[in-house]
Amino acid sequence: MTAPLSGLNVLVTGATGAIGRAITVALAAEGARVGIHYGRDRDGAERLLRSIDGRGWCLQADLSSPGGATQLWVDAEAISGRLHGLVNNAGIRTEVSVEAPLPDWQSAWDREMRVNLLSAADLCKCAIAHFRRHGPGRIVNIASRAGQRGYSADALAYGASKAALINLTKSIAQSFGAEGITATALAPGWVRTEMAEAFIARHGEAAALAGIPVGQMAEPAEIGELVAFALRPSQVSLNGAVLDVNGGSYLR
Repeated sequence: MTAPLSGLNVLVTGATGAIGRAITVALAAEGARVGIHYGRDRDGAERLLRSIDGRGWCLQADLSSPGGATQLWVDAEAISGRLHGLVNNAGIRTEVSVEAPLPDWQSAWDREMRVNLLSAADLCKCAIAHFRRHGPGRIVNIASRAGQRGYSADALAYGASKAALINLTKSIAQSFGAEGITATALAPGWVRTEMAEAFIARHGEAAALAGIPVGQMAEPAEIGELVAFALRPSQVSLNGAVLDVNGGSYLR
């Protein structure tokens, strides 16, 4: 049987983090060639590429820079020739109090929005133009439960950026679906990543698991499997969907 993503080239941002690695592995397992984006961890990107038997390529870009996302797409397009999918996975979570000095507050918001939202928007712009020239394509945006139900006082920018990413996904789905360009978002709750482990170290695992009916965090592999599924050519009607991956901790 032909692998579901055989022959497809997919760019994944933030591919060296726990979720990005899981997405990359899942895509490669289903036959895709993966553009492995990294910011600083070149060694990690190269190890990841070796782990999928070289089925892809590594690309460096600073997504906190206004031109970083566009240059990343240009580089990916130059290597692949034709891209079929984009996964906006890169993200940061900055803590800043409402009592912080205004310059600190604004700096945190500016960087959070640039990495979590504006770089994704720039890549979506590039992807839409590319798909219009070359044929149908898929966009998957990794949002968050925080973008649906709100977030903690010390990380307001994170929740706001993810809410905007969900809205961007829906707008692309409505505006470009008729052209064969579809968009889907995933909204995970806690996923067992470095970010989660840092929270647990400060507050304890019970605090992280509170309110999750299944009593456990999602594993990165669960996110990877869903992204691969959403990118399958057969899943056209997922266009505009927001897939909740939160163990029942937020229900719509």
